[in-house]
Amino acid sequence: MMTYSKLFCSLTPVLACSASLAVACALPVKAAPAPTLGSAALAVQKDVAQVGEARFTAPDYKPGTVRHMVMFQFKPSVTQAQRAEVTKRFMALAQLSRRPDGTPVIAALEAGPQNSGENADLGLDYGYLVSFKSAGDRNYYVGRPIVQKAEYFDPAHDAFKTFAGPYLQKVVVFDFPVTP
Repeated sequence: MMTYSKLFCSLTPVLACSASLAVACALPVKAAPAPTLGSAALAVQKDVAQVGEARFTAPDYKPGTVRHMVMFQFKPSVTQAQRAEVTKRFMALAQLSRRPDGTPVIAALEAGPQNSGENADLGLDYGYLVSFKSAGDRNYYVGRPIVQKAEYFDPAHDAFKTFAGPYLQKVVVFDFPVTP
């Protein structure tokens, strides 16, 4: 089962032949190359390695508004009811995403279908804009694959990623700190 996390992290194409089929076809089987990380992902990995997961996910870590844009392309087989359920559960994260002390993690959450006429949507169907009061809140929310220890990431968002993954063809995430 493809989870949202695995889909999000999957930057390489899937092999066209499974290992068992490759043996039957007498084709050589090569391991997929490790995904190449972009400069932002490398900077985040360096950041968490330097300060540790506890500090990296603290509510006062790098204060200031951070926007987390998420865009989905649903698999062609996904029904309108399934799309609606994915969005309903994503929107519920506004209330469910909390720190262990009960403090909300998400400052605001908005969503809507793609409706631009610019023909630059890359086939994406639906967008979500999640706002946080600090990079630490965003980091706690995002969790895996960046943060590994369960006490430093949001279990509600982690569960959502597992739920949504099987419905998604493509996921695009773009985060940025809001500059005045």
